[in-house]
Amino acid sequence: MTGYREVPAPPSLRPGVECGWRVDVPADAAVSSGTVLPDGCMDLVWLDGCVVVAGPDTAAHAVTRSPGSATAGLRLRPGVAPTLLGVPATALRDQRVPLTELNPLAARRTTERVAAGTDPLSALARLTRDLRADRGAPDPAVRVAARHIAAGRSVADTAEALGWTVRTLHRRAGAAFGYGPATLRRVLRFRAAVALLAAGRAPADVAATAGYADQPHLHREVRDLAGTTVGALRRTP
Repeated sequence: MTGYREVPAPPSLRPGVECGWRVDVPADAAVSSGTVLPDGCMDLVWLDGCVVVAGPDTAAHAVTRSPGSATAGLRLRPGVAPTLLGVPATALRDQRVPLTELNPLAARRTTERVAAGTDPLSALARLTRDLRADRGAPDPAVRVAARHIAAGRSVADTAEALGWTVRTLHRRAGAAFGYGPATLRRVLRFRAAVALLAAGRAPADVAATAGYADQPHLHREVRDLAGTTVGALRRTP
């Protein structure tokens, strides 16, 4: 998307925040369009004068930005947002929900800070700190589960490593990530493949490195999750 750039997360938030980002569309530019790809994360977004929660996606999400618009966001690591918001990730899957529907007080305070001159990204960082102070940090086991699943460990092995039953793993994964272990593995593998393709790696190499059965498997997953082809994805800036 035109005007998109990432910025480092504030050091105090890095355990739970991957990065900040901005999309600034010049006033004399055309309407900017782009696609948000599934990555297992949830974002807090300053959009059109309010905070919006972007839930975990299972498919590509099309976005457009008007000339002169400015959007900012914090990308929360997988499993972090549900603890901060007090809402299971399954309730937000494939949705964009105004924070006023989840936490009206926090939404109002953030809006007031921006109205008073605070930079939107700084206001979102303050919001995240406030939510963390109110609700605490996510269970560390959630991060361990994500790491094991991303590494390709089986559901049974992951559950055993955490001292959970398979049923508990499915329940906890749904609440934390928005989907079960198999879908989480699929999304995180796809995310790794997208990063490798963006780095210029050949599709056959990407398929082997990211853990796909073969190159056709990679092509099918890109078509299903991104709605495009591997070649088109490699050409996307």
